[in-house]
Amino acid sequence: MNAPIPILQQATERRQPLGFSLGRYLRSLDWILLGAVLALVTYGLFLLYSATHADTNISSPFYYVRSQAVGLVLGFVLLIIISLSDYRWVRRFRTYIYGANLLVLLLTLVIGSGSQEVGANRWIELPFFSLQTSELAKLLLVLSLAGVLSEGAELRHRFRFVLFTVIYVAMPSVLVFLQPDLGTALVFGAILITMLVIWGIRLPHLGILGAGTVIGAALLLRVFPALGLQVLKDYQLKRLTLFLNPDSDPTGFGYQLTQSKIAIGSGMFTGKGYLKGTQTHLNFLPAHHTDFIFAVLGEELGFLGAMLLLGLYLVVIWRCLRIARLSTDLYGRLIAAGVAGAILFQVFVNVGMTIGIMPVTGIPLPFVSFGSSALVVFLMAIGFLESIHVRSVAGQER
Repeated sequence: MNAPIPILQQATERRQPLGFSLGRYLRSLDWILLGAVLALVTYGLFLLYSATHADTNISSPFYYVRSQAVGLVLGFVLLIIISLSDYRWVRRFRTYIYGANLLVLLLTLVIGSGSQEVGANRWIELPFFSLQTSELAKLLLVLSLAGVLSEGAELRHRFRFVLFTVIYVAMPSVLVFLQPDLGTALVFGAILITMLVIWGIRLPHLGILGAGTVIGAALLLRVFPALGLQVLKDYQLKRLTLFLNPDSDPTGFGYQLTQSKIAIGSGMFTGKGYLKGTQTHLNFLPAHHTDFIFAVLGEELGFLGAMLLLGLYLVVIWRCLRIARLSTDLYGRLIAAGVAGAILFQVFVNVGMTIGIMPVTGIPLPFVSFGSSALVVFLMAIGFLESIHVRSVAGQER
């Protein structure tokens, strides 16, 4: 009962240099992971064009596609650079990475820009682009938390250390929540749980965290509102609960979910056809190029198109977990687990909210939804996974 969860057995760390050669690097890349990711991005570009080409408020039907393509090019360049470097050098800078993460999130609250409708400050305006800092914070959290957990590998039996990691993740999560960005704050929690499980958290400790999560959710959604304490904004509270009965507010917060379910249901098995989605092109479906792009897919390409997309995500998750298993050190395994947890959670919640089984939390679909910051950051994360894979495979060849 007190033994660690045997998800992955800890491997002996091997720190021999790679001995770079182009041939060894190319042989050691995880081409299946890279191919699945590029297929997802390409799929997303086609869906993005379909969702936005008829928008009369943009100067060109390729406006959003061009912006996303710029993110793809930048992200792919960073992916290659990161995959060529040794991921292990990042570990020694984990404290600085964490501090920089908190600083950037604090700056966002002070000087950030965003939606005036809900008072959101989520972007920092840079000379050539806008950075959504909460997206970058996900990757920085994975890199820094992996360092903390790998250094504390011998402290698995101490709940105080587990509690320390919860506080460690809670600090950036609160800053993101205050932007306000509830969806990304929830992703941080998913990252923490995934990495703790791979790290080897003990079952009683995991049970305590689970119970604490349930109690916290009950306090936020039921107890505090009943006592007149406003922790969540009104629109956040409605989004979290309205999915249970969207017809209670059909022209307000329930409208988006209702239109999404109509779009996906009307696509049936094969869809209405590419560029032929009426809910999308007649602007019945809000946020169809961001949070609800899966509804565009369901309407135009149907069940078959949706299964193809989910199949690609399944391949990505499989390769992430495979890299975690192959990693020659705990730090690499934890990075791979954190990235896998973030992708899996976002896909599950995003698809779930478009079909009405999960709350509408504003979580985008990785590699597919419009958003250059998110695309660049996820491609950087894949770069770290490739770096882990290259060094693991090269180490086994020695």
